[in-house]
Amino acid sequence: MAPLSWRHHTLLQALLSRGPQSERDFHALFAAISGGKNPATNQQLFNDVLLKINKELSYLQFELRACMNQYDGTVYYGVVNNIADEESKLGSKYSVPQIAFYKGLLEAIVHEAGNDGSITNIDALNTRIESQVVIADSSQDTQSRLPTSITNFSLSQKEKTLNELIQDRWLSYTPTGKIGLGIRSFLDLRSWFRSNDIPSCEVCNEVGIKATTCPNEGCNVRIHDYCLKKKFSQRKASRACHGCGAEWPLLEGEDDGTEDVNEPEEDQVPSANHHSRTRRRGIKSELLEENERTGSSTRTTRRSLRSAKAEAVEIAQVAASAGPSQSTRASKRRKN
Repeated sequence: MAPLSWRHHTLLQALLSRGPQSERDFHALFAAISGGKNPATNQQLFNDVLLKINKELSYLQFELRACMNQYDGTVYYGVVNNIADEESKLGSKYSVPQIAFYKGLLEAIVHEAGNDGSITNIDALNTRIESQVVIADSSQDTQSRLPTSITNFSLSQKEKTLNELIQDRWLSYTPTGKIGLGIRSFLDLRSWFRSNDIPSCEVCNEVGIKATTCPNEGCNVRIHDYCLKKKFSQRKASRACHGCGAEWPLLEGEDDGTEDVNEPEEDQVPSANHHSRTRRRGIKSELLEENERTGSSTRTTRRSLRSAKAEAVEIAQVAASAGPSQSTRASKRRKN
């Protein structure tokens, strides 16, 4: 197999040095190194490049992976480690109590009762880390055998660690201002989510950290908000839950398919213009007929036509500003 080219190295270096990249930025980088070829229109080429990179990374137990940020629906690309062992943890910049603090936050967010995928800042700082440390010999008192770095992990240290985890994108601030998982957690912890039986989204089969649950309390079906919008994008699509058959409620801001009967239809404005043109032609025709019967002079006819034209223009302006119903009433007043 041919070695990786400079184009492959550029993509990898960008992800390793900058961290996970949004789909828009990653696609822009790919287009820049491939002579302007957009992945959206050259999907096969894009897939072949990623496949070649992953074949080489597999020897190191790494993988270039894409995932969705469940809080805003944005796709990200990043390089992840497929092995989670004690040796790998030694390469982390975080200390043992910091890792234990992150694990405590992770469990609190994942098991949040409302499936909102977030906790408050106060709850985050109050997370206990003692239960995250495994004691080999449980015959003695656990508290007395805990390392001092765990028992002395202060509130200020938690706050500092929380800020570092957010900066490194293991955690994030959600749109509501709470603490949620970061894009690196979504990328790296896929196997952890599955091994801990975290429910998955019914549509995309990815873990449902930030998801909407079925309105039926006895049903455990979860669906991401962006998957719901995609699934029910067609107005005639069935909104029945796949698990229990309950009707799935509308999301905030989702169109229910009903139309406001008070709003004018699209064809009403052209109709108003049509009535105005018909009225102008009628006024001119009446004046010409009257002129033929009475034998008025040409000067009188021209003055009448100019007057009729001015009146017709005024009617058209009223029709354009007041709508069909008011323009009709204005025409009737002019006629009377």
